[in-house]
Amino acid sequence: QVQLVESGGGLVQAGGSLRLSCRASGRTFSNGPMGWFRQAPGQEREFVAANSRTGGSTIYADSVKGRFTISRDNAKNTVYLQMNSLKPEDSAVYYCAARSLRLVTTTPNDYDYWGQGTQVTVSS
Repeated sequence: QVQLVESGGGLVQAGGSLRLSCRASGRTFSNGPMGWFRQAPGQEREFVAANSRTGGSTIYADSVKGRFTISRDNAKNTVYLQMNSLKPEDSAVYYCAARSLRLVTTTPNDYDYWGQGTQVTVSS
C-alpha cells in the first residue's frame, strides 16, 4: 500500500508560480510512474503530467507544456510539480497518483494510488 500526501497549493495571481509536492509513504516508493492530475468543479479529472521512476519518460498535457515541470526525488520519496506562468484556467484541485505498472500513461484509471488533493486557485 502507498499513501500519497500533496502540499503546496494555494492562491496565486495569474503569471505567478507554485510548486506542488507529493510525498509517498507506506511500502517502497513506487517503481512505477508518478503523475499529476487536476479536477475543476463540474469537470472530469484530467491528466497534467507524469514521469517514470528514472525520469527518462515524461509526458505533459498540451495545455501545460512549457509551463509546468514534473520531477521526482526517489531518495525523498517525493514527486514535484513546478507550475510557472499560471493562468486562471489552471485553477483546480491537483492530485498526485502512483501506478504499479511501469508504463507511463495519461489515463486516471491506470493509476492505483491517489493523494487527497491540494487546491490551486489562480486569480486574474
